[in-house]
Amino acid sequence: MLELGVFGGKYMTDCKKEFPNSWFAKAKLCSEKHDQKLNFFGVNASQPLSVWLNSGWIHPDDPRGWFQWYCRYFMGRRHEDDLRQIKRWNAMKRQITQIKKNCKPGDWNCRRKQRQALLHWAYDSRKI
Repeated sequence: MLELGVFGGKYMTDCKKEFPNSWFAKAKLCSEKHDQKLNFFGVNASQPLSVWLNSGWIHPDDPRGWFQWYCRYFMGRRHEDDLRQIKRWNAMKRQITQIKKNCKPGDWNCRRKQRQALLHWAYDSRKI
């Protein structure tokens, strides 16, 4: 995900030491600001952290949100928030259905914002 370009390169720039260096070897990052040009599909598909907080999507143990939770889960951590986060991830499947229904295979310009949002959730729409 980080190599393909997600979250405008801003995400995870403040907690890199927690994760394997290999994850960041080819990552497209920008510690100064969100830069949509770093996203694979070149569009902004993010919402500000304030929206996440106001929506109750942020657990205090994972202040960077779902992707931080996901990385920690991948590394073996099990947490009280696992079921909620897995349900949120599963809910993104409806986006895949919309892309399949409305886009020709291989047309990555079709629904770029939706495709970038899926990439933020670890779904690579280039494979559908």
